[in-house]
Amino acid sequence: MNIEEKLKLLPEKPGVYIMKDKGGKIIYVGKAVVLKNRVRQYFQNKENQLPKVKVMLSHVEDFEYIVTDTELEALMLECNLIKKYKPKYNILLKDDKNYPYIKITVNEEYPRIMFTRRIEPDGAKYFGPYSSAFAVRETIKLVRKMFPVRTCNRNIEKDIGKVRECLYYHIGLCSAPCTNKINKEDYRKLVDQAVLFLDGKRDWLIQKLKEDMQKAAEELRFEEAARIRDQIFAIERTSEKQKVVSVGEDEQDIISMARSVDISCIQVFFVRDGKLSGREHYYMKNTEGMERGEIISSFIKQFYEGAPYIPKEIITDVELEEKELLSEWLSQKRGNKVFITIPVRGKKKELVDMVYQNALEALKNDISIREEISKDQAVLELSNLVGLEYAKRIEAYDISNTKGQDNVGAMVVFVDGKPKKNQYRRFTVKYVEGQDDYQSMREVIKRRFLHGIQEKELIEKGEVKKDKAKFAEMPDLILVDGGIGHVNAVMQVLSGFGIFIPVYGMVKDSKHRTRGLVSPQGEIDIPMTTKAFRLVAQIQEEAHRFAITFHKEKQSKRFKSELLNIPGIGEKRAKALYDAFKSIEEIKRASVEDLKKVEGMNEKAAQAVYEYFRK
Repeated sequence: MNIEEKLKLLPEKPGVYIMKDKGGKIIYVGKAVVLKNRVRQYFQNKENQLPKVKVMLSHVEDFEYIVTDTELEALMLECNLIKKYKPKYNILLKDDKNYPYIKITVNEEYPRIMFTRRIEPDGAKYFGPYSSAFAVRETIKLVRKMFPVRTCNRNIEKDIGKVRECLYYHIGLCSAPCTNKINKEDYRKLVDQAVLFLDGKRDWLIQKLKEDMQKAAEELRFEEAARIRDQIFAIERTSEKQKVVSVGEDEQDIISMARSVDISCIQVFFVRDGKLSGREHYYMKNTEGMERGEIISSFIKQFYEGAPYIPKEIITDVELEEKELLSEWLSQKRGNKVFITIPVRGKKKELVDMVYQNALEALKNDISIREEISKDQAVLELSNLVGLEYAKRIEAYDISNTKGQDNVGAMVVFVDGKPKKNQYRRFTVKYVEGQDDYQSMREVIKRRFLHGIQEKELIEKGEVKKDKAKFAEMPDLILVDGGIGHVNAVMQVLSGFGIFIPVYGMVKDSKHRTRGLVSPQGEIDIPMTTKAFRLVAQIQEEAHRFAITFHKEKQSKRFKSELLNIPGIGEKRAKALYDAFKSIEEIKRASVEDLKKVEGMNEKAAQAVYEYFRK
């Protein structure tokens, strides 16, 4: 049955529709109040669709639908299917499966606190998700300092009293229930306190601890009272760093977003007992052309679908078409009413504006930070492969010519894994006749390092300022576009100057793609999935691009210069001939008829060119 026939059979009921490509893969999942109306819209108004939707529809070969009793059921099914299949054209919470959580195994006799990336229906308490593993580990460390809960998987019931205290006990990060240093009831109190702390109920926790401290002092258990006092101080110090953001005591999540072209940064502030207990930012992809309300609705669905905790109120800064439906769904998950608020003035409006500014800042900073981190990792990987600690400055060289003519060399520079185009250099090969890449490479390297040595001497004499020198800064690593012959040519020149810098050739496979590195010690195979491989491929491509561009400029000038000697050939005709034939040799072989076909040429001009090269 084709799509047109299936469209006629769509029911006028709520449900979920599923778009599939020709391979049967699910590429989009959506929900509808009336399936018949919503799905038909896609195929009947293709010209009015967003570019992203048009692209999606070009891949749709089939669709399915599931009828539900209510729109709420459709929403819940949609959330589950998106989470399961992660369709290509849905707005997706970026890598949501990887977000880390804190887990406290309250379902065990002696609960543990741990890092996890999976929420399971095992009776444990989960807190998060956090935006990074670092944030989770730092929070766990903080919690353990105040409430020394174990992290090990030791069988306490079996080992109690039979083992010695571990290092964590001696540094105050575990209360050692395995050695009976603390009884089960007191240990459980610690766990309950840690849960309250992570839940954001810190004022209530402090009040409870003060009562316990007072009781311990009255019963002359001064050591216990002192320990509780230190706990209270630690919690208060942590709480002091938190900004009071709400006048009420309700739990609130405040959500806003900032966006770039195809990715949106969602910032969430978690407010508990009127204080900011935490904040995280998350990324949504496939958001190009989407409305803010649609993006935030998608975030709410995906974020809270698997969240271990849902607050009483969610505050955001954009009207949501599905506000009432989302509120009903969240209320069902929480067990009592959840409000979604869009304030237009007052304290809540100020809060959501502050969250927006933080989202904007996170997006701006994180994009650059992620690029920086990725580049640093690539340089570190490459440095390890070639036996260096960190190759901060990498210079790469390539030679370009056409059958020995217009011979040029190019030097590109990468600093911290990023191209430094203002430090690129071009060389016209002056002393090599014919096609000899090795000798051309020797000339280019010799001239580059001779300039560098001379500039260093001038800098030391004070005759040249360091920032004005073009070659004084030496590389940590040299890469050449070629094999072992090119490497040996470079090493010969460097050895003559008494310079010892690692040199590697960037070799290609039979399809002219980057394969790995080569040196006199042998070839280094770099896995294609590594950041180091991508960096080497980028450097090789950039060196080749820069060299070929310079070569074409030289060739074009020489070509035009010679053509301008022909009567009737000016700048425009010379350029047209160059664009058409690319070399003098091709023009020499061209017939008058071929020359006449070039734009701007006539019979007389074509005859003149033909005769010129046959004199």
